[in-house]
Amino acid sequence: MPTYVYECTACNTTFEVEQRITEDALKDCECGSKGTVNRIIQPTAIMFKGSGFYVNDSSGSSTSTKSSDTEACTGNPASCACSTPDPE
Repeated sequence: MPTYVYECTACNTTFEVEQRITEDALKDCECGSKGTVNRIIQPTAIMFKGSGFYVNDSSGSSTSTKSSDTEACTGNPASCACSTPDPE
């Protein structure tokens, strides 16, 4: 269940509440004021790990053998180092 952060404009307190996504946002504060509570949007941290993401694939000076093998391919299957000959 997500945790939402709220701030009361009357008493300037900040508090967290666990709510379902389908529930309505809070409007009243524990201090007794009505309609003075605002939901604060919190940033989230996302880290993409594994191959296929820009941070991992563009590491600057290091080169992989896989990229040099694909550059050697000219379109002819026999000249491509990454292709295997047909067993027939």
